[in-house]
Amino acid sequence: MRSLDQFTVLIMPGLGGSGPEHWHTFWEAAFPQFQRLQQADWDKPDYADWAARLTGAVTNSARPVVLVAHSLGTTLTMRWSLENPVPAKKVAGAFLVAPSDRDRFANEPDSPVQGWGNMILKKLPFPSMVLASRDDDRVSFERARIFADAWGASFVDAGSHGHLGSAAKLGVWPFGLVSFGQFIATL
Repeated sequence: MRSLDQFTVLIMPGLGGSGPEHWHTFWEAAFPQFQRLQQADWDKPDYADWAARLTGAVTNSARPVVLVAHSLGTTLTMRWSLENPVPAKKVAGAFLVAPSDRDRFANEPDSPVQGWGNMILKKLPFPSMVLASRDDDRVSFERARIFADAWGASFVDAGSHGHLGSAAKLGVWPFGLVSFGQFIATL
């Protein structure tokens, strides 16, 4: 079993970033060694730019990287890892919370997320864990389980907390921290 200080933990928000009420932000405050992957524009996400920034962060890390992704951050993780096999080898694992169902939203003309493609149902090149809420408006619980199975990820029922973001007011989200600790222990 490895300890958390053996990794670079990269916080990966989704659309809009993770604001002050998001569990990502609480985790960063609780664990100063966690680093947020900064994007140029949180509200108009460009896949090529977001992927380039992820490649840079992973490549420049002195330690193996653990990705802690929420929503669109999970889509970034999925697509990036399959399109960038060399830097993806440096990723020790991915903790994927509330994966948005891109297949459901990809063709909506008013969606701020364009050009990200559909969901890829292939095994990820590193261990992963998916946490899903039973009442998420961006992915059905059953569909999240399909993603986890396809990605080779363990699957965790996170209860009924919507999209598991700021609106859920989870604070430091103890359940998520316990699940994250259990995931880290498997790496």
